[in-house]
Amino acid sequence: MATAQFIKERIGELEKEYDRLQIGKESLLRIIDEAEIAESVYNSNAIENSTLTLKETEKILLAMEVSGNVSLREAFEAKNLARVMEYVHTKSSEEDLSEKMILLLHEMLIGNIDENISGRFRKVHEYVRIGTHIAPSPEHVKRMIEEALMQYSSDHETYFADKIANFHLRFETIHPFNDGNGRIGRVIINYQLYRLNFPGIIIRDKEKKLYYHSFEEYRDSKMTKSAEKVITFALMESLNKRIAYLKGSKIINLTEYAQKLGKATSSILNAAKRQTIPAFREKGAWKIGQPF
Repeated sequence: MATAQFIKERIGELEKEYDRLQIGKESLLRIIDEAEIAESVYNSNAIENSTLTLKETEKILLAMEVSGNVSLREAFEAKNLARVMEYVHTKSSEEDLSEKMILLLHEMLIGNIDENISGRFRKVHEYVRIGTHIAPSPEHVKRMIEEALMQYSSDHETYFADKIANFHLRFETIHPFNDGNGRIGRVIINYQLYRLNFPGIIIRDKEKKLYYHSFEEYRDSKMTKSAEKVITFALMESLNKRIAYLKGSKIINLTEYAQKLGKATSSILNAAKRQTIPAFREKGAWKIGQPF
C-alpha cells in the first residue's frame, strides 16, 4: 500500500507553511519540543503497559517528589527515554541512522535498568515472542537490521512516510533487543523525520489498537496501510500544532471552537481525528489555533 495522494498533498501544504513560518523562530520550536517531551515519554511507555500517569511522568522528569507507589524501574524508564529523545533531536542533524546509533540509543534507554542486555542485540538462545509472533532467531538479527537500514537509505522513490512506516514494521518484527524494542522503534521514527526537517510525532496510547493492528497486518500479509495512517496522521497533527504557535494564534479547546461554530462537539472531534481541521492535542486534550 501507499499513502493516498490527497494525504501527500495535505502534508506537502503543511510542510511548506511550516518551513516558511519557522524562519527566525527556532527558539519557539525548541520550547514546543521541550514542552512535549513528557507527553511523548508518557505515551511511549504507556503503550508498553507502564503504570505511570502523565502527571507522574512530568514530576519524574522535573525531579519533583512523586507517589511512593511509583517503582524505581518505571522512574528510570521515564528518565532514560526522555534523555534518548533529547539526544536524538540533537544528533539526528549530524548523521544518518546507523546500526551503531541504534545500539547507542538502546544503551541509553536500558542503562541503569538492565546492564546485561543494554546496547546489544539478542544473543544466541535469546528468543522473544510478541503475542503469537515469534521473532527471528538471534543469529539473523544483525543481518536483518543491516538489510533494513540499507533498503531505507537506498530507496529514493518511495514516499518518505511509507518508507518510515515500512522500516518501523520491519524493525518491530525483527525485535532485535531483549527489551525496549517498541520505545526504540518509535524514537527511530522521529530520528528519520528529523533528518527530513520534519517535527517529531507522538504515537499515542489511545491509538494503540490501530498501532498494534499495523503489526498484525504486516506479519500476516506484508500490508503497511495502518502504519502509514498512524504516522501520516500523527505528522499532520504535529505540523498543525507548530503552525498554530508559529502564527501566534490563540490556542483554544475544541469544545469552545465547536460552540463558536454552532456545531456539535462530536462532529468537530471527528474532523480533528481525521485531520480535516488543523487540530492537535496537548496533554490529551484536542485544541485548535484561532486568530486573536
